[in-house]
Amino acid sequence: MSLETKLNQYAQLIIKRGVNVQPGQTIILYAAVDEAYFARKVVNAAYAAGAREVVVEWSDQQIDKDFLSHAPIERLEYVPKYEIDKANTLMDNFASRISLLSQDPDGLATVDSKRLSTYLKTKQKALSRVREATMKDDISWLVVAAAGRAWAEKVFPDLHGEAAVQRLWEEILKDVRIDDNSDALENWQAHITTLQEKADWLTSQNFKALHYKNSQSDFTIGLATGHIWEAAISSDKAGNTFIPNMPTEEVFTAPDNRNINGHVAATLPLSYQGNLIENITLDFKDGKIVNASATKGLDVLNQIINTDDGAKSLGEVSLVPDPSPISQGHVLFYNTLFDENASDHLAIGAAYASNIIDGKTTNPKDLASRGWNISDVHVDFMIGSADMSIDGITQDGDIIPVFRSGDWA
Repeated sequence: MSLETKLNQYAQLIIKRGVNVQPGQTIILYAAVDEAYFARKVVNAAYAAGAREVVVEWSDQQIDKDFLSHAPIERLEYVPKYEIDKANTLMDNFASRISLLSQDPDGLATVDSKRLSTYLKTKQKALSRVREATMKDDISWLVVAAAGRAWAEKVFPDLHGEAAVQRLWEEILKDVRIDDNSDALENWQAHITTLQEKADWLTSQNFKALHYKNSQSDFTIGLATGHIWEAAISSDKAGNTFIPNMPTEEVFTAPDNRNINGHVAATLPLSYQGNLIENITLDFKDGKIVNASATKGLDVLNQIINTDDGAKSLGEVSLVPDPSPISQGHVLFYNTLFDENASDHLAIGAAYASNIIDGKTTNPKDLASRGWNISDVHVDFMIGSADMSIDGITQDGDIIPVFRSGDWA
């Protein structure tokens, strides 16, 4: 099967199974200008599925870098009203979101971390309606990837230009289960079923906490009262199912932000807003980060943690077996969408409303009383390994093995 044919299948998979476009829907597509060729395929597939309109939000990392480096600080502290009005109007119409990731994971590394943090915090607050609608699954949303050149050359440093791009496309398409010998939609249905079985079992156990231990980490994470484990598939406010991430290998839930204790060490780098953060370690006491370190990008990590009070705790605990296809592919993507699906991971910041009973309809303050975390950020980082053991601690204090040697027990 040619690359062109696979890209056409990928666009169809994004629209039909990923965000699951319904007739009459408005779609927002976030894409880099370098990926216009593939973005056009996604737009075409969306209209073919009956979309009312596709609003494309173009970006260019070099232009963003120039803006963040040179704009007056007061401009970085301000979001024009027309941007806020546009975002709110789209959310009023329950527009579905597709984020097409492709840019250099280290492309904003030379931007002053305080300037970047100032702008991101301002924008997060100004566009809070979009974040809240996404975190509550009021809308369908999807994060996927395209093979950008700078990203491809970082992942495959021995290749250059088109050769690197072609190689990265091969990995992306393989990891979203598009191959020469089977139907991608059928592949995804079987995969969803397998992940959902794991999520259902975990929910039925109603663990009070999980204890993690490997050669680098030893910590316990309480689980929110009434927590629910989710897998690949979600439902929006209208009842339409969608897959938030492609690829996905995880099952995940909401921790209890009052009951996290111990030492956590990341096992893969984190790419955050064009900056790489390497060798993260965090120490927790009573649900809060009390010490943080990193060998690269510590200033950016500290900016994340200091976003607000909720950013000093966790909003997601996610299980991914080390034998997952992405992990066994032994490719370091420097991209959380892929690297988090090669590894157990945690998220600093906000919890998903769908990860707690009645979370989509209950006042956030009431959810917070059950350990559900509130923040303006949600940043995943990877902690899994082939030697990771995880025990579930029941409400009665019994121990049930969940992971051994990095895989389901």
